[in-house]
Amino acid sequence: MRDFPSCFGENGVQVADSSSSTAPKAAQNLVTYVYQCKLKGLVVLQEKGSRNLHVHSGKVNICWDFSNARFGSGPEPVEGFYLAIAFDQEIVLLLGDLKKEAYKKIDIRIPLDSDAVLVAKKEHIFGKKFYGAKSQFWDKGLIHDVVIECDTGDLKDPCLVIRIDSKMVMQVKKLKWKFRGNQTILVDGLPVEVLWDVHNWLFGNAAGNAVFMFRTCVGLDKSAFDPSVLTWSCSQKLRDHQLQGLSFSLMFYAWKHE
Repeated sequence: MRDFPSCFGENGVQVADSSSSTAPKAAQNLVTYVYQCKLKGLVVLQEKGSRNLHVHSGKVNICWDFSNARFGSGPEPVEGFYLAIAFDQEIVLLLGDLKKEAYKKIDIRIPLDSDAVLVAKKEHIFGKKFYGAKSQFWDKGLIHDVVIECDTGDLKDPCLVIRIDSKMVMQVKKLKWKFRGNQTILVDGLPVEVLWDVHNWLFGNAAGNAVFMFRTCVGLDKSAFDPSVLTWSCSQKLRDHQLQGLSFSLMFYAWKHE
């Protein structure tokens, strides 16, 4: 997409039984981050480097350094790195804490007026009954443990449960009738609209995936929302904020594996 490129970061964790060399390879989680920018994305193949591109009549400078990046509990670096993109000597995207090093690399003295804002994240998660991940619900938010629980095997009336930091925030019963839907919860004092689609798990391909989306709108008053009921007016307020660029979308693709 020309007007909405992506900055991708992928990582996986594999756990295997060392006593068996023939054990099947564990599925890996795939994490995708999307930043708002008006340039095409570039896959970074080296820990440190730079690229120069020509787009129409303009010049694009891209430089990055992940050689000394430090990581926390998640797959993305937390400090000791930078990724910078400049168009005609003007910074349009700057990620990481080593901003001075990025300016020197691109030879730009004028700092960026505003920081990049994370607007979307996609993650592929795998499990049998429980699907977990560590995620933020907006760009500067706290990191939470998110667990989606759904057991569709040999159950007449399966239900869907979502927990955040071990606290149940949403439960959907009679899932065969409510295999698609939405509901509003509160996370970090902000209204978050949860949308789910588990049709594949119940009626489609058993190896198919379910989709869960969390849409957070920063700046909305939590007193205007009832976290247990999603009304039309509540959903409309969320969509209005999305149009103003104040929203963040977190999407999980949950895959079953035996």
